[in-house]
Amino acid sequence: MINAQLVKELREITGAGMMDCKRALVETNGNIEEAITWLREKGIAKAAKKQDRIAAEGIVTFEVSGNKAIVFELNSETDFVAKNKVFLDFAHEIGQAILKSNATNDEEALNAEVDGVKVSDMVINATAKIGEKISLRRVHVFHKTDSQVFGLYSHMQGKIVSLTILEGGNEEVARDVCMHVTAMNPKYLDIASVDPADVEKEKAILTQEALNEGKPANIVEKMVIGRVQKYLKEICLVNQLFVKDPEKTVEQYVKGNNGKILTYLRLEVGEGIEKRKDCFAEEVMAATCGCK
Repeated sequence: MINAQLVKELREITGAGMMDCKRALVETNGNIEEAITWLREKGIAKAAKKQDRIAAEGIVTFEVSGNKAIVFELNSETDFVAKNKVFLDFAHEIGQAILKSNATNDEEALNAEVDGVKVSDMVINATAKIGEKISLRRVHVFHKTDSQVFGLYSHMQGKIVSLTILEGGNEEVARDVCMHVTAMNPKYLDIASVDPADVEKEKAILTQEALNEGKPANIVEKMVIGRVQKYLKEICLVNQLFVKDPEKTVEQYVKGNNGKILTYLRLEVGEGIEKRKDCFAEEVMAATCGCK
């Protein structure tokens, strides 16, 4: 009988997933040392150690079923792996697992299961199989009603994915908005949703800019008001000029097709991850002197 304490001990030593540790102990009749060897032979212990490495490449992808959609990022260490069929198939597999679960965030998604195996353990197993650190993050879940429409667009083989939800309209219009979001990267849906701190920061920058231009202080305030309004229109999705028809704003285009934008999302691979910066000169020196 394999007890929980033994599984916990093996997990702490190897970093492998709970299910893998239990399986290793079952296969070795509860012998810790043999279980460690078993995990190493399977490549699982080695995979767990890779979790400290930086994985900033990968894909952003989505899965849809009826009125539910999920968007998430699956990272790898290199772009080469991100284009590999094994990696792409794995992204689809865990995407389906998350979609069928009640997960609403990263932690819950990692606890979702496929045939009794947690997604978190599947990620470690994928790391062992593929040979690079694989990580799951930025899981977003969306629900719509029957009268609403999803728009989804994947750019550059999953480097950027955008999602919109429209009330009314149709899938073509929703996808057009997604393409616009991908190209123009708006910060907010509309002026009402803008963070006041962003407005104050921009106002301070524009005020100083106007003063540096030598404008009289008594007219700077009026100038800044106009410039702030222009800035807000540039960063808000509904006020931006539509990329496929610059004679209209995005809102005018959607309204003209009997729709209204309710929300949107744009994810780009690697956002927020500090990528490793290798120094080529140092690599050459290390290779020359035979040390690293």
